[in-house]
Amino acid sequence: MPDGKKKYKRERLKQKAGNPENGFHPVIKKTIPLLCLFYFRRMNRKHFLGTIASAGAFLLPSAGMAANTVTRRKERIVVPPYLVPGDLIGISCPSGYIPEADVLPAAALLESWGFRVLKGTTVGKRDFTFGGTDDERTADFQQMLDNQEVKAILCGRGGYGVVRMIDRLNFGTFMRAPKWIIGFSDITVFHNHLNHALHVASVHSKMCNSFPSDWSKADAVQVETILSIKKALTGETMEYKALPDLRNRPGHGEGELVGGNLSILETLAGSVSDLDTKNKILFVEDVGEPLYKIDRMFCNLLRTGKLEHLKGLLVGGFTSMKAETPGDEFGRSVQDIVWEKVKAFDFPVAFGFPVGHQKNNFALKCGIRHRLEVNGEITTLKEIK
Repeated sequence: MPDGKKKYKRERLKQKAGNPENGFHPVIKKTIPLLCLFYFRRMNRKHFLGTIASAGAFLLPSAGMAANTVTRRKERIVVPPYLVPGDLIGISCPSGYIPEADVLPAAALLESWGFRVLKGTTVGKRDFTFGGTDDERTADFQQMLDNQEVKAILCGRGGYGVVRMIDRLNFGTFMRAPKWIIGFSDITVFHNHLNHALHVASVHSKMCNSFPSDWSKADAVQVETILSIKKALTGETMEYKALPDLRNRPGHGEGELVGGNLSILETLAGSVSDLDTKNKILFVEDVGEPLYKIDRMFCNLLRTGKLEHLKGLLVGGFTSMKAETPGDEFGRSVQDIVWEKVKAFDFPVAFGFPVGHQKNNFALKCGIRHRLEVNGEITTLKEIK
């Protein structure tokens, strides 16, 4: 074998031996048990253990490698207890400002379902666009997390603000007694932090500002989507149907349901709240974005490997899109953008899924396993129990 090839082969073996993705080199794996047996037979126990400890720096992965291994370990999703009549639901505003009057219809409807309601200190509070200062929003949400009587937290509205305070929250008490966190849009930060960092299920759904002011005058879609929140919180098996779309890709898949607002998902990349999509079903939606930004966000999903191991992709509403400048059009639709990014894969893809900044926005249980079926007649997503 030429010297160049020998040198290349030696370098590759060194890389494999030191790469945390590959673990120990196969030769080292086979040698360790034999070394242990040899030393154990010829040394006393104390000397044996000391030798192993000193050899650890050479044979065992580094602390950083071990930490990486732990973070990659599959964690079982914790499902908070489902609600029963008499349970207490807290309302907090970790993102944007909402007047107290706009919270009252939601509170009244929750009470009509048999729940009690606790309005947090940020309801009606304002700091410019926010529902209070960062300190006020953090303190209110922390109280909701720590209050053992509160079984679910419904966010007042979206907007912006969760990313400014999530790292200041202490989830210790919450993890000992998990509860449902409910909302969408900016609340996508919570959903993905709970899924990736804490492994707790949550509910992606409408918030207080989407409840009709007069329930008796609500149309069929409003009623159905709001009632889906009750169904999700009380443990009903969730199932969704969507009309066929000519650009759908047929197929089926099973996995945890994850996702949310696409703009928010992009900003979480590389953080402890980053989106984890491996072997999962991803749903995305957005509002008020131009086509070129939607394309950039899907490029981000592709380049960060988040499309590689999906079990399915659900494309929800992309609404109130910004008008293009005449003569400077992007020249591609949302469907075109998605297809450019997923054409190399074979998972099912469904457009027009009922989620997003729109009236047809159903409650989804994030972190819970679902089965997706896409065919020429209908798209079906059903919770697996």
